[in-house]
Formats: sequence, C-alpha cells, structure tokens
Amino acid sequence: MSDQSLTEQPVLADESLDVPLAELRPALEAVLMVADQPLDATVLATAVGYPVDEVGSALHALAGDYTDQGRGFELRNVAGGWRYYTRDEYAAVVEQFVLEGQQARLTQAALETLAVVAYRQPVSRARVSAIRGVSVDGVMRTLLTRGLVEEAGLDGETGAHLYRTSRYFLERIGVTSLQDLPELAPYLPDLDDLDEGLSEIVAPEREARPRDAELGTGHDTDAAAGAGREPGGTAPGPGPQGPPDGATR
Repeated sequence: MSDQSLTEQPVLADESLDVPLAELRPALEAVLMVADQPLDATVLATAVGYPVDEVGSALHALAGDYTDQGRGFELRNVAGGWRYYTRDEYAAVVEQFVLEGQQARLTQAALETLAVVAYRQPVSRARVSAIRGVSVDGVMRTLLTRGLVEEAGLDGETGAHLYRTSRYFLERIGVTSLQDLPELAPYLPDLDDLDEGLSEIVAPEREARPRDAELGTGHDTDAAAGAGREPGGTAPGPGPQGPPDGATR
C-alpha cells in the first residue's frame, strides 16, 4: 500500500509543473510566431500554461493593440483559431515580394472552379462542369493537391464523389466560415434538376469535336448532312430540341 502512495504522489506533483509559466502576452506572441496554422485558445492555453479564459482575453487585447499601433500585421481569429496576417493595406507590397518572378497563383480556370465549389458545396465534378461548360477534372486535381478542396463523401443517388472547400481555403482567403463569403450564390444557376449525365456533355472528346458528337461519324454524318441541305446550299437552323437537322456550312 505504501508503494502505491509513493507512485501516485510524484505524478500529481509533476503534472502541475509540466509547463513553466512566463508572461502571458509575450508567450502567446512567441507561440503564434512559429505556428503554421491557426491555433485556438485551448491549444494556446496548454502551450503557455494559463487558463483558457485569460488566454482568450489576452488574444483579443493583443489584436486591439496591433490595430491601435498601426502595425503592418494583425492577429485574426480565422477558421476557428488565431494567426498572424499581413494587413490588407500592405497586400500590394507583400504580393510584389512573394509573387515577383514566380507562377504560384491559381489560373483563371482554377479560380472559377474553386468559386463554384465554394458556393455549391458539397458538389460533384459533373455539376461543376455543367456550370463552367467544360471538363474540370484536371483543375479539380490541382485544387485537391493544393489542399483548397477536399472530398466530402458520395452522392446518395448517383454515387459520385462530392467535394467541398477545406479549412485551408478559409484560412487563405481570411474568413472564419462560409457564411462570411460575399453574397454571390444567387447569381449562379440552379442545378438541382440537372442529371449527372451532364458530365458526358463536357468530356474532352465532346469539346474537341462538338459536331461529330451531335451528328455521329462516318456515313451517318454524311447522310444526315445531305438529307438536311436545302437547294440553296444553306442548312436549316437547329430546332428547339435535339441536334441540328442539317450540316454546317
């Protein structure tokens, strides 16, 4: 019984001394300076050895001090945690330093695809392709590789993979949640009635030869073209539904 008491007491004493205490605000600054992702108040409290409530108050105070002092950086609560960011008014200076001579920025196609995912998530590749009018397979792979988009399960009806934006996406654009995105969703088309088969329409082969895909190939195409051509040499325009009745000029 004495052995048990001897083994319990030192453990309790050691636990209370695991994290040596330092002045709170400088300790928080030191930890945040080396963090590679946003840290919440609980994680920071464990690191500096202070109660969570005190750490939360100190973080808000630090953020206010940086603003009052007009510093070139600020402390933001983003994506559920705290991290240092360059102030918006100095973005041009930082952009010139970081991006000069580099090709690190996303292409226009990637930005458009990312925007569709952000406002329509969770969404399948086929539905994103339907909005953009082109296949997005390659672009989606790029966004997945960069960690801006992640898988979000399977569609219950079609079994297609669904995608959503990641926490890293929120961090990169500097917002806390998707509710903070600009109100652009009303300007996107409603795709609820679109079938997953639309992905076939935007396949690379369909983009390369749209007329061949509509009319067929070989003798069938020639026959369709001959049957639909009028005496004057012009082809009738397409009807309200289905492929054109004639061939192109």
